[in-house]
Amino acid sequence: MLVAESARMLSKGLIVLLLTNYFLQPDEYGLLHLSISVLGTGLLFSYLGLAKSAARYITEYKTKDPSQIPYIITKTLQYNIIAIIVVCGVFVVGSGPIARLLGEPSLEPFLVVGAGYIATMTLSTFTSIVFQGFNRVRWSAFIGALSNVGLLLFAVVFLLLGMGALGALAGYVVGYGVAAIVGLGVIYRRFVPNYKSDASPEPGLSKKILRYSIPLTITRSGHTLDKDVDTILVGFFLNPAAVGFYVLGKQIADFVTVPATSLGFAISPAYGEQKASDDLDGAARLYENAFVHTALIYIPAGTGLLLVSEPTIRYLFGTDYLGAVPVVQVFGAYILLRAIDKITNDGLDFVGRARDRAIAKTGASVANVILNVLFIPVIGVVGAALSTVITYAALIIVELYIINQEFPINVQSLTKETLKICLVTGLMSSVVITLLPFVSSLISLLTVIFIAGAVWMGLTVMSGLIDPSLVHSFIGNVNE
Repeated sequence: MLVAESARMLSKGLIVLLLTNYFLQPDEYGLLHLSISVLGTGLLFSYLGLAKSAARYITEYKTKDPSQIPYIITKTLQYNIIAIIVVCGVFVVGSGPIARLLGEPSLEPFLVVGAGYIATMTLSTFTSIVFQGFNRVRWSAFIGALSNVGLLLFAVVFLLLGMGALGALAGYVVGYGVAAIVGLGVIYRRFVPNYKSDASPEPGLSKKILRYSIPLTITRSGHTLDKDVDTILVGFFLNPAAVGFYVLGKQIADFVTVPATSLGFAISPAYGEQKASDDLDGAARLYENAFVHTALIYIPAGTGLLLVSEPTIRYLFGTDYLGAVPVVQVFGAYILLRAIDKITNDGLDFVGRARDRAIAKTGASVANVILNVLFIPVIGVVGAALSTVITYAALIIVELYIINQEFPINVQSLTKETLKICLVTGLMSSVVITLLPFVSSLISLLTVIFIAGAVWMGLTVMSGLIDPSLVHSFIGNVNE
């Protein structure tokens, strides 16, 4: 799991660094990601919440009636393939009109190639989520890592062949395609044969799968509005270069929150299992620990990102991308909110609160679109980032309220720990502010970050936020 996640994180970071430093100018980078965002709206209709619905019923029927597992997987996959064919057809036929509607005729070939992106990404995501339903998180992480390593490899190959941003998109298609083939092969060769496949389908089971996918689709629509529509609006109101700056800022934030994403992905099924066994106190303690450790990392990380955003962009991505600095600064707050969302959001599906989460997510997403339309024409690309932070904050409040209804969360204890973390962050930040004037290169920037990290570690141990015995154990393992 650790190796797979490390590979996934490394490949994502490398593809961004390579594209921005060596292959694409901001307008080309923006055009690539504008096309990916447009295709993201198509992914909403190719996903349809089917994979998560399948995962939910796999989790339930593993103990209730294992003989139904092959039917659940195959039937859901059939539904998914039908959706893929329809959506891909729409994008191939409608590529020209869509590009003209957005005022970017150069988008047309991206949308045609993007039909393959929709198909392969949908199938690779399907396999990853099905593995989560089996609570086989290592396989999910492996598929994620394989897709990211694949897209890195093939995107670079096509870029070296002189295919430009369109070649990068083609690399994404091949990378996700390899992951989808491997994932489906593992499911049907290593998992499905473990269950009897000659049992008659339970009456109404396929309808249950479709019915449960509806609120998940609504939730996914909220995710699409958050993830893609803001980028599309930046492209519509501004230009591809502005899209490039906005996307780069968001990618930095997403990269930083990868550990929280992995944690949420791993522990979400446990919430459902503990609720099913009436161990509500155990589920509450699990969530409290996840929350405190997430805040311990991401409150300082978000603050640090705000402080070092300018030298980070200058020395990592080049002066052409300095327009992304104010976006990154605003997203310093976003990474904390996103990290908390990642350890809370998926868990609500597994405890039967998908409908409530869908309502909250959709409301926040609609508000995000409205704020984007209001802010972007007035304050530019920063308006899109600010809209995201405001609506994410509102969403987190609702999610925390829902999780507190499900489990007996010790709010007083969480508040106390969070205040201690804020104090540690303040002291760490004073060190960063003092040292920033001495930053003149990537090496000096990394030195400041290292010193800040050492101060953070020392303060967290002294304050009792981290058990010193765990630190000694970690150091011992590293030295072995």
